[in-house]
Amino acid sequence: MVTKLLVQNIVRTKTSDIPENVKLHGKRSLLNWMGAAIGASTHPSVDMVLALKEDINSADQVSIFGRTEKVDLLLGSLINGMSSHIFDYDDTHLDTIHHPSGPVAPVVLALAEKMNFPGEKALHAFILGCEAELRIANAVYPSHYQLGYHITSSTGVFGAAVAAGLLLDLTEEQMAWALGIAGTQSFGLREMFGTMTKPFHPGKAAQNGLMAALLAKKNFTSSTEVLEAKRGFVNVLAPEHDLSKVNVQWGEKWELLKNAFKPYACGIVLHPSIDACIALGQQVKADEVERIELAVNPYVLELTGKTTPPTGLAGKFSIYHTAAIAFLEGDAGESQYADSKVNDPKVIEFRAKISTKVDKNIKEEDVMATAYLKDGNKIEYAVKNATGSIKNPMSDQDLARKFTKLTHSIIGGQHANQLIDIMYKIDQLDNLKALIKLTKSQ
Repeated sequence: MVTKLLVQNIVRTKTSDIPENVKLHGKRSLLNWMGAAIGASTHPSVDMVLALKEDINSADQVSIFGRTEKVDLLLGSLINGMSSHIFDYDDTHLDTIHHPSGPVAPVVLALAEKMNFPGEKALHAFILGCEAELRIANAVYPSHYQLGYHITSSTGVFGAAVAAGLLLDLTEEQMAWALGIAGTQSFGLREMFGTMTKPFHPGKAAQNGLMAALLAKKNFTSSTEVLEAKRGFVNVLAPEHDLSKVNVQWGEKWELLKNAFKPYACGIVLHPSIDACIALGQQVKADEVERIELAVNPYVLELTGKTTPPTGLAGKFSIYHTAAIAFLEGDAGESQYADSKVNDPKVIEFRAKISTKVDKNIKEEDVMATAYLKDGNKIEYAVKNATGSIKNPMSDQDLARKFTKLTHSIIGGQHANQLIDIMYKIDQLDNLKALIKLTKSQ
């Protein structure tokens, strides 16, 4: 009954049932996602996937944000979902280390563009798609993640199917089939972190979820108990789970409100260390430091324990590179994760001064940093609730600056500012033509 109840909750929730603060956070999530997608749209990996267009004779149906090319509905969802995760600058639901917009937003915007849906319907589908995937993630975290699954992809496929299903006006039976078709395509291995395949995951989840809904619309059948069945998603892929979390307080408690935005271009578990090292770098010079010890939650090293990252992508999964570059340059934006930075002799030299200590009592959003100086003194800096966390969130002005920084060189400053304004009015739009037009590269 878990899947059936979830479907009923999804299909029977009207736009008027969604609180205004949730709608606003949905708009902020879409804006943040769009900035990340446009910002990485010229990355070589995007070129590689886009090159498939000719190989598969892809039709010109939907836009690639930050570019001028068009591709078919499915390839567009894949590419836009992938580009939004390349910089690791997208949103994060800290409770599950899930990036909810990545698999859902590309599907919503692709369908809205192709089928000329109004903005209100698009926002409704986006919010409920994210809400569904986050609740499923809650039910299987952390055991599912500990097995090695990339939860953004493995549960994100459900969110993509839900969003597409709502836009396609699926019946409750069809929506259950869509979830089943999506669940059997659940995938994504954490082994791929630090490579081009990691951002491929949310893109493929978007594509697979969209395919699931399109098939269900044609009455392609599937199990209607994909979540709770003995050989279904939860029992197969999460040794420890709590299915009650899927539907609890539906419509009263919104997981989307826990969606946080990143000020730094890497996993959110690194943000406390970045805050701390930036602060230390403002107090003492690099040549005065003997070493810096970071006391962190166990998950931080499990996710970011790479000691000698060979590439910028790998550097995003290295607390050692991240801490060093944050201290030396006072930031951890995308430019701090260029291949040249990871292999810079000065950075490598300072990276050797970074050490870590695991402390189970430290929360994932906290850190205790201690700089031991060559003169025998030490400086301690504790971070509680890192910048960008729910308790210390980015403001609308912060989001706007981040969006402009990521996009202005691609779509132009005027279009960036206009896109910020129009995203907050998306539910007032008769269609998304004007919004889509602003995403084109100049």
